[in-house]
Amino acid sequence: MKPIKHAEKALSKLAGGLFEAIQSVNKYRPAPSFTPKWSDKPMLKSWQKTKPTLGWPRTTDSLCPKCVKEAREKILSGEVDYTILINERVGEIKAQIVKRHNPETGRDEVWMEKECPVHGRFEDLMAIDANFLAHIEAQFPGRDIDAHNDAKLHNHGTSSIKHGRGSVLTIDLTNRCNMMCDPCFMDANQVGFVHELSLEEVKEILDNAISIKPRRQMSVQFSGGEPTLSPHFFEAIRYARELGYNSVQCATNGIEFAKSKEFCRKAAEAGLRYVYLQFDGIGNDANSHRQVGNLFDVKLRAIENLHEAGVEIVLVVTLVNGVTNDQVAPVIRFALDNPKKIAFISFQPVSFTGRDEDITDERRLRQRYTLSHLAHDVKEQVGITEPTRDWFPISVMSTIADFADLAHGPEAQFGHLSCGCHPNCGVGTAVMIDKETKEMVPVPEFINVPQLLKDMQAITDAGRGRAFSSFMMALSLLRNYDPYKSPTHFTLKSLIEKFDKSLGISGRDYGSVKGNRTREDIEKRRRDRWNFLFIAGMWFQDLFNYDFRRTEMCIIPYGTQEGEISFCAYNTGVGWRNIIEEMHKNATVAKWYKEHGKHEIYAKGRNVELPNAPYSLNVNPEDAARVRPRDEEVPMTAAEEKRMMEKLFREKVLGIKNGETRLVQLGRAKKAAANGAGAVHGNGVSPVAAGPSPSNTVAVATAAGSHGRPATK
Repeated sequence: MKPIKHAEKALSKLAGGLFEAIQSVNKYRPAPSFTPKWSDKPMLKSWQKTKPTLGWPRTTDSLCPKCVKEAREKILSGEVDYTILINERVGEIKAQIVKRHNPETGRDEVWMEKECPVHGRFEDLMAIDANFLAHIEAQFPGRDIDAHNDAKLHNHGTSSIKHGRGSVLTIDLTNRCNMMCDPCFMDANQVGFVHELSLEEVKEILDNAISIKPRRQMSVQFSGGEPTLSPHFFEAIRYARELGYNSVQCATNGIEFAKSKEFCRKAAEAGLRYVYLQFDGIGNDANSHRQVGNLFDVKLRAIENLHEAGVEIVLVVTLVNGVTNDQVAPVIRFALDNPKKIAFISFQPVSFTGRDEDITDERRLRQRYTLSHLAHDVKEQVGITEPTRDWFPISVMSTIADFADLAHGPEAQFGHLSCGCHPNCGVGTAVMIDKETKEMVPVPEFINVPQLLKDMQAITDAGRGRAFSSFMMALSLLRNYDPYKSPTHFTLKSLIEKFDKSLGISGRDYGSVKGNRTREDIEKRRRDRWNFLFIAGMWFQDLFNYDFRRTEMCIIPYGTQEGEISFCAYNTGVGWRNIIEEMHKNATVAKWYKEHGKHEIYAKGRNVELPNAPYSLNVNPEDAARVRPRDEEVPMTAAEEKRMMEKLFREKVLGIKNGETRLVQLGRAKKAAANGAGAVHGNGVSPVAAGPSPSNTVAVATAAGSHGRPATK
């Protein structure tokens, strides 16, 4: 391979000079622009894009957690109408994003500070490394086009999406789930009612999303609850592909896919292209907080079945500091060891919402995990990438999308998929893996990514047409490629083919991804020797770090009966999920079970029955066998926190030792709580309610298995 590498290096130098010469001429020629068929506005040039205020200190619009929750409760109770969220600035306060020095780590950190005139001060960590966040924000290419022609879809007051064309349209098919996770941002199985879309509602949401200009080539992700429980799961996938969406996804815990190859086959035949698989780590211990006894075995079986059916897998890892953050390296190793089956990892720092919205300040700050944590953990645990060199905001994908729009020309029916989110929303890096030898090299080590992106902007701004722009892009790839640092068998031809395969510029057949794709198309795309493993971090907001500058640029809108709503505004923020599900609920859980039967729920350590078949996946035995030490005195989840607070209340307030059952006068318990002897609002402690007479008593059961729940007697 050495002679080839030497020749490629010489070509790289030649291409650099040629590129600069051509660009110097382009500077003096007027840059043409065009309005694509999929839009009603001309394409933006790079210098026309705007940026939100970045850097520190800066002021932004945020929310008071307590004001928002109070307003939400009034809406849900019917005391006020939900339209106050459209017509008023409910719970909104100013926040300062500032830099602080941490003497323990020696790093500057980034914090959000805000103060409500009613509820006081709140603060939360935004980054453990200010230099990392400065690097990410400096790479942000600017906002995508303004949202327009969208009055019926985006009408949610200050929570409205204002910029961009979206990237992943998320549709919750049902709020039912077959697990009981903690945390759960949607509080599945716990709200007391069922909210499940009919097939007609699913079709209407998909029709609305594709009906406006700019006509958006978004991915469609069916979610929940657990979307595989919906009776319309297969038909929803099929309809999305018929409309023209070429990437239909499913966010799932994998149970139904693991139980049945036939289920996987039907999903693939309907048009399912990707599965976003909940994946918290390697080994059953790493997944034990999900309360399913053999959950890791479920994940392995789901991956095997889905890959066999032709569906691609994205591992989705929720990262909680002190709970799952030690799994960064094991999960990446698992992907590196299985390059033919895993091509994408989405690490998602925890969002304290849903069941975890009432988290204590102490646990929130202890468990807070940021994108900067992820970048440093990848370096420290895996030994690859530099946080301030090899990571980029996901929004740099919009630069690639702009070039693809130019290359595909004005007659294209859809705009290319664009990820123009706020730089604090998501970051990513990539590793190139040889599927045959498993040799891997981080992409930024052999490609000058920042310069490549600048070149791409210049080519797009010049607007010279498909053939000439593609030629210039090939020159840019060549001049920014270092063959001496690339994987052994990786060549310039491999690089150009990889780029072309992603954007479909040359027209070469790499295997169709359209709705009518065949099994042959799937296998053709999989024959590529190189796995471009993308490692992403997506950080969804909660009430403690909420920033409206992020919400208004959301690329993951939720498609609902009330329009498309930012992911964070829907699941956190003012709580549009709670309100819309209440408005459009189908039935109480009891009524639903009576009419439709009760679906299986795997919890309290229950195992999922799986087919007895061998695995072909490579699993590091040390990672799989590792049992993490646990401090039983430190609560890790909302459920554990609640049980601990109840235990403290019994011991400190009622004077009852563990394992003891005693009759306690409710009047005395009420008086103790009123005196502040352990009952503190907001920390999970619930005072025992007083009865009609001080003589009423309650038996507090603390025997094993009761979990400390009071049992009236």
